[in-house]
Amino acid sequence: MKRGLVLEGGGMRGMFTAGVIDVMMEQGIEYDGAVGVSAGAVFGCNYKSRQIGRTIRYNLRFCKDPRYASLRSLIRTGDFFGTDFCYRQIPNELDPFDTETYQKNPMEFYVVTTDVLTGQALYHLCPNGDETDLTWFRASASMPLAANIVEAEGRWMLDGGIVDPLPLKFAEGKYDKNVVVLTQPKDFVKKKNKALPLIRSRMKDYPKVVAAMARRHEIYNREVAYIRYRERAGKVFVIRPEAPLDLSRTERDPEKLHRAYDHGRAVAEKRLAALKEFLTEEQ
Repeated sequence: MKRGLVLEGGGMRGMFTAGVIDVMMEQGIEYDGAVGVSAGAVFGCNYKSRQIGRTIRYNLRFCKDPRYASLRSLIRTGDFFGTDFCYRQIPNELDPFDTETYQKNPMEFYVVTTDVLTGQALYHLCPNGDETDLTWFRASASMPLAANIVEAEGRWMLDGGIVDPLPLKFAEGKYDKNVVVLTQPKDFVKKKNKALPLIRSRMKDYPKVVAAMARRHEIYNREVAYIRYRERAGKVFVIRPEAPLDLSRTERDPEKLHRAYDHGRAVAEKRLAALKEFLTEEQ
């Protein structure tokens, strides 16, 4: 029976996810595959490389570094999160990403991106953790207005959360038992994006992405409803914050980041026995 892990994005709300997956790794919980969206991709890849604590470590170290994330970077380069610093210097030099372990780990790791020409989701298997895979990770986490469009292997892409923020159905097509880590509490309802006029102006050459952004709240709320339905039926195990996380998508306050991480750890530890039971019980 194959086991899958689904990781929501949400920018720096992903610190909650980092806490959850660190606890799962410490407990030796293995999955046959994982699918990450946006922050779920760039932070979740550390599950496959088995690097406990790496996400919170480098975020606390660099969150106030303008090379990592800043308005200056956004103005100068079009990317709030600095591409060279985040996707070359950190993984290659400053806090190395363990590509060897990543490649040897048999767990499949998929990322979700949005094709800007078709407005459709792309689900890409990243087996190597190399420069090409890092580009796909970056594409998955490239939020409209906060990042440039990313090209990889002939596809032009933005954040996967635009069109499939909670890809449980994709995971269910591959794995028998699925665990979903959300970054919003149970009562959260997404509202229409207030930045739509600016998005329409800035992205007028990509009408299908603009159309997807206009209905993104509907897509998200529909997928949350499906997850709740599967959760009630006992077909999926969900780990979510117990209260709203007090931080923005581009949060740079180390205390807030650590608090979200600690909350993720606390929730995972509280639900650990139930999680293990779910993963081992017969379907």
